[in-house]
Amino acid sequence: MTARTRPSQAAVEERRQAVLRYVAEHGETRIDDLARHFDVSLMTMHRDLDDLAGRHLLRKERGRAVPFPALTMETATRFREHSALDAKHALCAAVADRIRPGSTLLMDDSTTLFPLVPALARLDQLHVVTNSVGLAQRLGSAPGVSITLLGGRYHGDFNSCTGPAVTRALSQLRADLALMSATAVLEGRLFHPLNDYVEVKLAMLASAEQALLLVDHSKFGKTATYAYGTAADYHTVITDTGTPEPELAALRDLGVAAETVTPEEQPLP
Repeated sequence: MTARTRPSQAAVEERRQAVLRYVAEHGETRIDDLARHFDVSLMTMHRDLDDLAGRHLLRKERGRAVPFPALTMETATRFREHSALDAKHALCAAVADRIRPGSTLLMDDSTTLFPLVPALARLDQLHVVTNSVGLAQRLGSAPGVSITLLGGRYHGDFNSCTGPAVTRALSQLRADLALMSATAVLEGRLFHPLNDYVEVKLAMLASAEQALLLVDHSKFGKTATYAYGTAADYHTVITDTGTPEPELAALRDLGVAAETVTPEEQPLP
């Protein structure tokens, strides 16, 4: 009898993210049903759920896995940070060489931009302006990067700031380039579930000479509460090869330059 091969850490994390998506889509689910669905032992499923609950990605209650509210899962940083990582790395690699030393760069609070940090840290005399506490922390030790953190109303779930103080500060500066993402894109229209973040995105667009939109395939074909313009407001849209062709066609119909990149598997940290 051949012993079962122990799965890699990457495979375990991939399964746990699949469990998280399943619970999010199906709602409160019995743990034994999850074990059967994913063809693992009950003990393994308990370990998976203990890990996810420990990261505050779901709640583990007596015999059940329970998702957080949909709005929290759509927007909170802890959910977004580990989704579509391969695509996010590819998107950031595609824009890294477009950022010049000595320039001023606007970056929103999108976790899509997190993989860009190592490339930015190698540049000299770069000024980064962001409302993302997470990005500021990641760039804080880069010797050639100066950071302006836009302060305002702090949102713990998103680890970022919004409000009049943020938009007012943006109105008083001019940046060379803005890098941004979107929560949802449908036929070229952009959406976000929270109006406070819409206001920040619009203010960044108005303050930049040029703006690039980095959006992975999982964001397309969806809407949220607040619409805030179209992809035509950006110089270029960069997405990955998983984006549906009708959505790419809609971008082209708007006259938007759309580039696609191929995700490559990234090792877990």
